[in-house]
Amino acid sequence: MTVIASDELARLKNALPFWLSLGTVPAALLAVTWGGWFVLLMPLYTWGLYALLDALLGLNADDADPETPEEDLFWYRMITLIWGPVQFVILVAMLWYVPRAGNLDLLEKVVLFFGMGIMSGTIGIVYAHELMHQKDPLERGLADLLLASVLYSHFRSEHLRVHHLYVATPRDAVTARYGEGFHRFFFRLLRECPVSAWNAEAAMLARKGKGPFSRDNPFLRYCLLQAGFLLLAFWLGGVEGLVLFVFQAFVAVWQLELVNYIEHYGLTRRYLGEGKYEHVLPRHSWNAAHKASNWLLINLQRHSDHHYKPDRRYPLLQNYAAEDAPQLPYGYPVMTTLALMPNLWRRVMNPRVRAWRAQFYPEVTDWLPYNKGQNPWPKGAP
Repeated sequence: MTVIASDELARLKNALPFWLSLGTVPAALLAVTWGGWFVLLMPLYTWGLYALLDALLGLNADDADPETPEEDLFWYRMITLIWGPVQFVILVAMLWYVPRAGNLDLLEKVVLFFGMGIMSGTIGIVYAHELMHQKDPLERGLADLLLASVLYSHFRSEHLRVHHLYVATPRDAVTARYGEGFHRFFFRLLRECPVSAWNAEAAMLARKGKGPFSRDNPFLRYCLLQAGFLLLAFWLGGVEGLVLFVFQAFVAVWQLELVNYIEHYGLTRRYLGEGKYEHVLPRHSWNAAHKASNWLLINLQRHSDHHYKPDRRYPLLQNYAAEDAPQLPYGYPVMTTLALMPNLWRRVMNPRVRAWRAQFYPEVTDWLPYNKGQNPWPKGAP
């Protein structure tokens, strides 16, 4: 019994750094209660603090045993299971209190819900991403609720049925093209991804002999959940609460797509002809081993392994060195900030993309078709 307790304590200790997302709870409470400069605490905690910690703590290239049994991951899973209720309580409390708060002016209210959106996008959608990849109905249900709270439910369909199949090809809207600025990328995704997700689900239903408006289409569930959150926001905070809720949802989506932008920027798989591409490899996603931001983002920055082995839970994701996967120079907090400045972004990243092309595809001389997002690529293109 002593050995079992000791082992369980060791597993809890190893998992605790990934629980640092809960630091947003006191940050939110202080921001709502005190207002003023405290309204900046949530964005400062999620991005500013972890950018600083990355600089201080450096990289973590240690890998867990990918064969670790599920029962040993209890404490790692638990934070992803409790986060949904935690975020829901914070959101509900803010929707009820902030529109009525006499101690907060309009700017403070807007900044508060900007921070809420940063939290929903940085933590909530990242946890939803982990949960939607699992087979357990509870986990998938929590993912649906988290995505509905930012009015982006179709992300589940688009991510699982489109992005993972076609990543690093022109068929994947989420793979940012070489030279494409974030702002153009963002508004392109807002147009293309809902349509892509709908078409993927309709095609899946058609293979089962069902129409796109079948009750089995998850878009029905998506619409009901999102409508429920809109009604809840209006009930709690009136028109002001509804507007603030939609604003935080937009900020969360903006944050998500900033991350999507940097994860595959400029990368591509080899075109094999007849509409086929080489198998997804670690080289087709940018890897980042920065310790602190991987704690906050539950190893999302080990994105090379996530696409290579999508079924792996986040504590088991493996790190890759430069000979196997391209490396980001900084963690996501810094890289997403760079992405907002297209000229600076291109100065930092375009040379790295060109080096990646020379390293992994030295025989390719004409990259123009990929740069234009053409599909299929001509023979000889990657």
